[in-house]
Amino acid sequence: MKIFEDASLREPARITCSAVLKLQPGERVLIITNPEEEVMAISQALYAAVEEVGAVPVLMVQPVKTQVDFADPAVLQAIGSAPEVLLSISAEKVGKDPKGLKEPYRLGDKEFDHIFDYHLNGTKSMRGIWSPGITRDMFRRTVGIDYSRLKRECGLLRELFDRADGMRISCAAGTDLYIGLRGRTGDPDDGDFSLPGSGGNLPAGETFASPELRSSVGRIAYRGSISLSKGDILIEEPIMVEVEDGRITRLSGGTEAELLKETIDLGESRALAMAEAGELPEGMGEIYHHNARSLGEIGIGLNPSARVVGNMLEDEKAYKTCHIAVGANYADDAPALIHCDGLVLEPTITFILPGGEERLIMDAGRLLV
Repeated sequence: MKIFEDASLREPARITCSAVLKLQPGERVLIITNPEEEVMAISQALYAAVEEVGAVPVLMVQPVKTQVDFADPAVLQAIGSAPEVLLSISAEKVGKDPKGLKEPYRLGDKEFDHIFDYHLNGTKSMRGIWSPGITRDMFRRTVGIDYSRLKRECGLLRELFDRADGMRISCAAGTDLYIGLRGRTGDPDDGDFSLPGSGGNLPAGETFASPELRSSVGRIAYRGSISLSKGDILIEEPIMVEVEDGRITRLSGGTEAELLKETIDLGESRALAMAEAGELPEGMGEIYHHNARSLGEIGIGLNPSARVVGNMLEDEKAYKTCHIAVGANYADDAPALIHCDGLVLEPTITFILPGGEERLIMDAGRLLV
């Protein structure tokens, strides 16, 4: 295929195929992107790199999709063909799956509301990368890192997430939050997406977990940046969030706090509207509505080349940060239509292990593992 390739993207594209995906000749690779300059250029570079190793790429282009939009039916059908690898190189999101939302895909006692999730985490026949909002500058800077170091640090934090009963997070700006972790496991985004059923962001570089339901209590001071329904923004005036019983009960701050409130309101109202239209299973509208205010993720950034730039894909990977999401979790027991990551800068983080033992792993942003 003749493509207009940005030569500066060749090396990170090759690293993606070799070090991250470990692509093999003959593997089918579906690349989904949008008609936007940044993501299209990266997708073309990846297409060329996939061909270079003898794998078989297919490039699909759909309009930009937000957190609450549906993916194009042709895109969902292509994912349903179960290629070995899916690369979502999107300006925002790949889009929701209306069929999966209305009639979840089932495998044993598990349900999945997206065909991609079904193949990635259900049948484990696919592996992939999803990079919402990635830019050429980000791709050049953050992909060529020391993946052995990243894997070690991600693994150490994963072990703590797996063992801990909970964790405390504080920061000078006012965060003072407890998150329960009993029954939860850590998920390392360590850049090793070589096995079926594996996947994560590019740039890679975090370990995260879904908070124990109804366990979180305290206060969050969001600073740096936050992801919203209309995209990511830098935070000028801190967003102060009160949390009880695992859910947001109060928001305060400036314009950014109002925008977060609008996104939560959208997640709630859209859930009820979809239920009324029969686009969600009976009874699920209230559940999606309820979870729009839940805490859905706690993650710790570990990519040494990442920095806070106002793009959450990179921001949440930066050292000296953690991020706490509002909305859907990754444990598939608190679905919502939104997932809004917000940064806490220079946090102090302590894991609380069984028996009351405490393990300080970050002190005012300084990583101690």
